Amino acid sequence: MTTISFKIADSEARKLRQQARKRGMTVSELIRHTLFQPGPAQTIALQRCPLTGALIFAPAQEMEPLTSATVKEMLADFP
Repeated sequence: MTTISFKIADSEARKLRQQARKRGMTVSELIRHTLFQPGPAQTIALQRCPLTGALIFAPAQEMEPLTSATVKEMLADFP
């Protein structure tokens, strides 16, 4: 396999490493995955809210629906 090196800002390097760690990948794996294995294009679907009847965005196929409980969980450690 060929090695390629390039220069980026320290802040960019931190962000790149952070994103790789977040996904359980090495930096090389993250770059290869992002550049050469893009996921299928997703269309935005709408659905009726069961509580209000309003049209809302449907969750992506691979994601759980967003609920008040999941929002609270995501914001639990927010300053």
